[in-house]
Amino acid sequence: MHNPFTPVASVPVDTWSARVHEEGWQSWSPSGSYRLGVAPYRPANANWATVCYRPGRTVPAGTYQGEGLLALDPGDGSPARLWAAVNPPHEVPSVRLTVARGVAEVEADGPVKEWTGADIQSVLGEWADSLALPAPRPAPTVWCSWYEYFTAVTEDDIHENLRAMDTLDLPVDVVQIDDGYQSALGDWLNLSGRFRSRRGIADAIRGRGRRAGIWTAPFLVDPASALAETYPDWLVRDPDGGPLHAGRNWGHDLYVLDTTHPTAAAYLTEVFATLRAEGYDYFKTDFLYTGAMDGVRHSGADPLTAYRQGIALIREAIGADAYLLGCGAPMLPSLGLFDAMRVSPDTAPRRRPEADDYSQPGQDPAEFTGTGRQWQHGRLWVNDPDCLMARPAVETRARWAAHVEAVGGLVASSDRLLSLDPWGVDITRRLLTGANGATR
Repeated sequence: MHNPFTPVASVPVDTWSARVHEEGWQSWSPSGSYRLGVAPYRPANANWATVCYRPGRTVPAGTYQGEGLLALDPGDGSPARLWAAVNPPHEVPSVRLTVARGVAEVEADGPVKEWTGADIQSVLGEWADSLALPAPRPAPTVWCSWYEYFTAVTEDDIHENLRAMDTLDLPVDVVQIDDGYQSALGDWLNLSGRFRSRRGIADAIRGRGRRAGIWTAPFLVDPASALAETYPDWLVRDPDGGPLHAGRNWGHDLYVLDTTHPTAAAYLTEVFATLRAEGYDYFKTDFLYTGAMDGVRHSGADPLTAYRQGIALIREAIGADAYLLGCGAPMLPSLGLFDAMRVSPDTAPRRRPEADDYSQPGQDPAEFTGTGRQWQHGRLWVNDPDCLMARPAVETRARWAAHVEAVGGLVASSDRLLSLDPWGVDITRRLLTGANGATR
C-alpha cells in the first residue's frame, strides 16, 4: 500500500519550451528530459514493467513521474526546479507532474525538498554535491565477455581473448567473465560444463599482469537451481506465501534470495568470499532491483533496508579494495555503496530496442538515459555507459563509441578481439588508453 499523493508545488510554465526530467527507478529505467506534451517512455508489457521499471508504480497517462527526483525547467527564463527525496537511500517517493492551463502541478507520495538551479543538469548536480559522498575511485579498464559470447561463453574464449590483448597491445586492466560460467542463477559456485576451473582462469589472467573480474546476479535465483530446490526457505515470499516472482528472463521465472535469512546471508557471504579468495577483485553485480522488491522477508525488514544490508554483506566479503559495479540497481537506494554504476539500459549491436521500449537493449535507449544521467558521474559513482562494441557488424559503431567516450566513465570492451578490423582495434585502444573513470 503506497502513500497518497499530496500537492507540492504549482509552477507557471511556457508550454512551448519547458522541459521535465524524469529520474527512473533503476539502471535500466528510462531517465531524461522531455518537452511538455511529448509522451515519456513507458513499459511495453507487464514483464518489463517489473524487470526494468519500478514494480507496482503504474503512471497515469499524461503524467510525468520521477522516482525520488523530478526536475522542471519552466522555459520562461526562471530557474530550474528540482523536487528530491529527503532521505534518498531509505525512502524514495514518486514525484508526479501534470500540466493544465499553463501551470505545472507537482505532487509526491512522500517527503521531498525543493532545489533551484540554472538548468536541469545543474540543479541535479548541485543536489548530488550536497550529499557529500566520497569521490569515487578511478575505474579500471575492462574486457567483458557478454556482448560477443552471451551465456554461451567458454573457458577457452576467455583464454583466447586474454592472449589477444597482448597481441594487440590493449591496455586492459580487468578481464571480466560474464554470465555463463555458473550452472544456474543462484548456484554461483557450481560451474557450467563450459568451464573447468574458476581459480585456474583467475590465475591465468593475473599471470599476464591483469586483474580477474566476474559477474553475478546475487539476489536472483533460478526456480530450477539446486538452491531453490534445497533451501526454499531462503526465498523472499509473496503475500500468499509462495516465492516472490521478480519477472522473467532467460526464458524462466526469477525468484529472489532473502538475504535477511541468516543462512541465506551466510551463503551469500561464502560465495563472494570464495570468489575473492580465488583471485577475483572486480565484481559486476547485476539484476539488483530484485533485492529491493516488496515482499515478505525473514527479518521483516523493509525492502530498501534489506537491499542495503545485502550489498553491505557483499562489500564486507570482497573487501574495501575490490571494485564493485552495480547494474539493474535501484539508483537512490544505492547511494554510497558502489564504485561504479550502470546508468542506462543495455546497449546492443543494433540501435533500436524491441517494441520501442526504451528500457530494452539498444544503442538509442542506452544513449538517451546515459546522457540524462551524466550529472551523476564523479558525484555519486563512476558512470558505466555499458560496453564498447567496435566490431564491423555493430550498427553505427562510431556513434556508439563517441557516446562511451563522452561519458568519460568506465570503459569496457566487449568484442572478440581477434575479430576487430583496424578501425575497431584503433578505437578500442584509444578509448581504453584515455579512460579515467573519476573525472567529472
